[in-house]
Amino acid sequence: MATKPGIPKGTRDFSPVEMAKRNYIFNTIREVFYLYGFQQIETPSMENLSTLMGKYGEEGDKLLFKIQNSGDYFSGITDEELLSRNAAKLAGKFCEKGLRYDLTVPFARYVVMHRDEITFPFKRFQIQPVWRADRPQKGRYREFYQCDADVVGSDSLLNEVELVQMIDTVFRKFGIRISIKVNNRKILTGIAEIIGAADKIIDITVAIDKLDKIGLDNVNAELASKGISQEAIDKLQPIILLSGSNTEKLQTLKEILATSETGMKGVEESEFLLNTVARQGISSDVELDLTLARGLNYYTGAIFEVKALDVQIGSISGGGRYDNLTGVFGMDGVSGVGISFGADRIYDVLNQLDLYPKEASDSTKVLFVNFGEKEADYILPILAKVRAEGIRAEIYPDSAKMKKQMSHANNKQIPFVAIAGENEMNEGKVMLKNMQTGTQDLVTAEELIAALKA
Repeated sequence: MATKPGIPKGTRDFSPVEMAKRNYIFNTIREVFYLYGFQQIETPSMENLSTLMGKYGEEGDKLLFKIQNSGDYFSGITDEELLSRNAAKLAGKFCEKGLRYDLTVPFARYVVMHRDEITFPFKRFQIQPVWRADRPQKGRYREFYQCDADVVGSDSLLNEVELVQMIDTVFRKFGIRISIKVNNRKILTGIAEIIGAADKIIDITVAIDKLDKIGLDNVNAELASKGISQEAIDKLQPIILLSGSNTEKLQTLKEILATSETGMKGVEESEFLLNTVARQGISSDVELDLTLARGLNYYTGAIFEVKALDVQIGSISGGGRYDNLTGVFGMDGVSGVGISFGADRIYDVLNQLDLYPKEASDSTKVLFVNFGEKEADYILPILAKVRAEGIRAEIYPDSAKMKKQMSHANNKQIPFVAIAGENEMNEGKVMLKNMQTGTQDLVTAEELIAALKA
């Protein structure tokens, strides 16, 4: 017996019903992106490893899927190197490309390569899959889609305000209650300065970003393991656990960070963002959260993370400002800010909360029964009229028994069936059956279309 096929862990197949739901997600997000003036681009699934490596920090580099070179990739590798069994070093020898880890770094590469064709500020969006060699678990996949929107070529904080508005608009359309967490990497840098650990800013942000996942004690243990003194860790506690309203937190930070120029700049930017957003009357909660760090090293200013309030799942959207990303590709002075919607997690949230509109999962609206060649010739012009009106319709391809065709409609959850036998043909009509109620009506083609639209 042949071995039953499978798929890699952390990946998924999607059925037609599931794809209809996913397309509802993509189309809703795309509609909002266009609403705010963003334009769509696409980049290749694979990038040169030189483009990807070193952009996500040490942990991110480990999660890159590397692609083995074609041909004799052992040429140029010595026996000594092979026997060393140094996986990282060997991978560097016979892997020149990798699957993209996110859409932001490839976008930065795109901006640099196409700088002469782009009108700045450039507002782009992408809806494409990304890959991460992570340990699969609930809500975390190795292959998943990101829906990214970024603005490059502008330092204005109005871009951050619009991104928050966009987040609110998207999730309001989905009917998902959310909390939008915001912070600023400049504030985190200022905190590192005043606790005497400025050189450990990356270690600090990576650790405190795990607070929700591993708890405060484990975060402190990780900080200690990175060589951060107990005195500095003690000073950090009341800051990262700061409570109160946004206004109260900002006031406290102004006092704590008074001697840090960078920290005060972060407070100023956060105050503008929070106050401006508050005046726009958005429906979602927006909270300054000092434990939000977002581990990616390229963020330099405001950072965002979105949590669903009614489902236990990781963040479903996030992003931030990255002033220096294009500089690593030889293009300095181009600031950017963006967000990414996690389509796969949004899919799971909508499923758990049963928030899909009925039309999102509908496929065919009406199935025309096929009794034979003569009946099919009668049906096909009517079918063409129905489709011309934008109604999803199909004809059963074979002149099978009526019971089989009706079972087919039931199995595909097709709500209506159109039947045309000799009697219906003589009257120039069809019998329209509602598969849910069982009612039947003899109608003309025009009446059929009106009933299906209703």
